[in-house]
Amino acid sequence: MAQRDDVLILIPARMASTRLPGKPLADIAGLPMIVQVLRRAEEAKLGPVVVATDDETVATAVDKAGGRAIMTRVDHPSGSDRIFEALNIVDPRANARLIVNVQGDLPTVSPADIAASLRPLADPAVDIATLAAEIKRPEERTNPNVVKVVGSQLGPKHLRALYFTRASAPHGDGPLYHHIGLYAYRRAALERFVRLPPSPLEQREKLEQLRALEAGMRIDVTIVGSVPLGVDTPEDLETARAMLR
Repeated sequence: MAQRDDVLILIPARMASTRLPGKPLADIAGLPMIVQVLRRAEEAKLGPVVVATDDETVATAVDKAGGRAIMTRVDHPSGSDRIFEALNIVDPRANARLIVNVQGDLPTVSPADIAASLRPLADPAVDIATLAAEIKRPEERTNPNVVKVVGSQLGPKHLRALYFTRASAPHGDGPLYHHIGLYAYRRAALERFVRLPPSPLEQREKLEQLRALEAGMRIDVTIVGSVPLGVDTPEDLETARAMLR
């Protein structure tokens, strides 16, 4: 796939994780985790990749690996706010129209899945695109840490999101979909989103994407084959090391 000149991938990374402090620099197969994520994003071949961080040691690790890092404020409430600050530093002339937010704790994410996140934005009515995978393990259907997306099916691997929830939904027979927290935004949609106040359902479910839905923004979903490992605990870190060893 040829790189596009209107796509920018941004990777937010902060050191102040409560469950796994300093995790962006945790060694996985000989590289800091943030560099593993950087490599997956580069392999997607969508466009330039930039890490947005609040820590000089993370920026140094990225620079040493041949990547580009941008320093951002330490007080951002979310990764979305961090990448918006970075976007305006990296691309002040607004050449990038599509912004892909790849979380900095997804070292096993598939480059093909990163690329797949852009597909719904071929429809100009879509503001934000994201990913999900069908839940296969019965215990995940009721696990509140597994966020589900409820949507209308627009194609074999394409949903229009109606709701995101920690509950088991929708009720009844049929597949449930595990939401993957990787987003592709139209630039104007990202700017609108970060300027919105937190919404009631967002605060109740503790799911930031509900702010966009409550504001009437459209989110579409590409269904992919599996959920990448998010590294939040020491156990996750050991699993990631085994996967990428």
